[in-house]
Amino acid sequence: QVQLVESGGGLLQAGGSLRLSCAASGRTFSTYGMGWFRQAPGKTREFVAAISRSGDITHHADSVKGRFTISRDNAKNKVYLQMNSLKPEDTAVYYCAAGSRIIYGGSRNPNDYDDWGQGTQVTVSS
Repeated sequence: QVQLVESGGGLLQAGGSLRLSCAASGRTFSTYGMGWFRQAPGKTREFVAAISRSGDITHHADSVKGRFTISRDNAKNKVYLQMNSLKPEDTAVYYCAAGSRIIYGGSRNPNDYDDWGQGTQVTVSS
């Protein structure tokens, strides 16, 4: 099990940028596939981005491709989500997730993740 704490959310205008961070506890961070998901009010949780254990493989949802970038630093036990050219439709609570069963690559399936952070709010105004 790993504890996850997100940070970096906030309120900003459309077109702006934010970098979300997720700090993980424990010594085995590099054995987890990591992902970012988001949930807007009245909507189901949706996949945003995922990254493999080593960081060499990433996946991004079509809705954020070219604007968001997931990365990780295993030495610091952190995963990041760089968000550029933000749009009002990106407004949501963003969650970091860890999956020990993700052996290769990343996963878009929330059921592959065992541990979740508490979320950080991102609000983009028009």
